[in-house]
Amino acid sequence: MNCPVCRHKETKVIDSRMTTDGMSIRRRRECIECNYRFSTLEEMELLDIVVVKNNGRRESYSRPKLERGITHSLTKRPYTEDQFGQLIHGIETDIQKKKQREITSKDIGEIVMRQLRKFDKVAYIRFASIYRAFTDVSKFQKEVRLLQHDRSHKKKT
Repeated sequence: MNCPVCRHKETKVIDSRMTTDGMSIRRRRECIECNYRFSTLEEMELLDIVVVKNNGRRESYSRPKLERGITHSLTKRPYTEDQFGQLIHGIETDIQKKKQREITSKDIGEIVMRQLRKFDKVAYIRFASIYRAFTDVSKFQKEVRLLQHDRSHKKKT
């Protein structure tokens, strides 16, 4: 890890702490040359996973692409960067649980839907409207009714 100040190539780790979700490690480092201290964050990365698109085309999994799609659904919704990171980690964990080298974009969409439904209902509806390609208002209303039913069911239990 290069020092961000003097660009020296050697740094030492002073402290390591796992984040609350257990999916990344925050490290406190010190430059051997100038003694500047800085923090780094190590996160899990999905490697060698191929996404099979609806048209049969294959492409490498892209975390930034996933983040862009979800961020679009979360426009003007209240959430912190940490909460967003936990959402992405949850989605990637579900992808990893499949233990496959290839996953369909449909499977990823379903995982995102399941995680967004728990995270933010409005973002879930926004994502669903694009992902499920609602062609009329009745399909949109049906999805909202399902959410309302879930919410009223949870209140009773």
